[in-house]
Amino acid sequence: MVRLRTAFPFSSGHVQTLFPHVFRVRARVPYERQRLETSDGDFVDLDWSRTGSDRLALVLHGLEGHSRSKYVLGMARAARHHGLDVLAMNHRSCGGELNRKPTMYHSGWTRDLHEVLLMVESLGRYRSVDLVGFSLGANVVLKYLGEDPAQVPGIVRRAVALSVPCDLEDAAGALERPECAIYMRYLLDLLRKKIIRKSRVFPGVFDLTDMHRLRTFRQFDDRFTAPMHGFRDALDYWRRSSSRQFLGNIEHRTCLINAANDPFLGPRCFPVDEVRDSQTVSMVMPQTGGHVGFVGSGNPGWMYWSEWIAMRFVQYPDCPDVQNCVVR
Repeated sequence: MVRLRTAFPFSSGHVQTLFPHVFRVRARVPYERQRLETSDGDFVDLDWSRTGSDRLALVLHGLEGHSRSKYVLGMARAARHHGLDVLAMNHRSCGGELNRKPTMYHSGWTRDLHEVLLMVESLGRYRSVDLVGFSLGANVVLKYLGEDPAQVPGIVRRAVALSVPCDLEDAAGALERPECAIYMRYLLDLLRKKIIRKSRVFPGVFDLTDMHRLRTFRQFDDRFTAPMHGFRDALDYWRRSSSRQFLGNIEHRTCLINAANDPFLGPRCFPVDEVRDSQTVSMVMPQTGGHVGFVGSGNPGWMYWSEWIAMRFVQYPDCPDVQNCVVR
């Protein structure tokens, strides 16, 4: 079994998190853009990378990421290497152009994923779709599969969810720790900039008072995310959108991969009890890996460990390599 590198400095969750963001070379993956008009008059931008396969990997990025984020491109390259077509979905406002509505996307927004899957199914080109989600996108995948299993199109086969903040309240609390200040500042800066851009298109809709004083996700989600999407407050948004409560309903073979030293996750983001007796959901919990990091060689050596284990699960969910990693 291929294991994550644990020698110094890669035993640190912070190094695992930051190293790919700074040093990883962006994989070259050919994309073809498609704009999907949504049923509510908005749109999402999709990037296709085709190999001619009748199997598809649908990849969802994390908070304020996009289809050209390094981790998405790495997974897309791995999927292509294993003979799959790839569809990288950009959440609303993340594809390079602001969406048409004041509302954007959030950790529990599953409607767009459903409409993308219906579109893919209507093409009649694919016999199966495997879902791969990162961070926020992973929470969306798990919530989607579990909130109403009957609505999931039959074309969906398996799912992999990496670095999942499946308890959003717990994850928000983890990021308020002093050692996570660098991540909080970075993410809030991205979110503030997007709200300012949106305010220019929709003047008077957003309260920009003392934006620089917003220093936590609770403050940001209380002011923007929750009221924008019909939640009472940040806590209501987090509790209704967290995927942990839906894990028991998931009917598709699913692998949840959270590193034990992920600085973005608190203890409730490791749902050992929920998956212990599940017939469909497995959890892989390597001791290192950080948040959307997992720096360690797969096979071939250019592949990150997360990409290797994801592709192994997608193709051979019962193989010993995968099962030796599973927490039950």
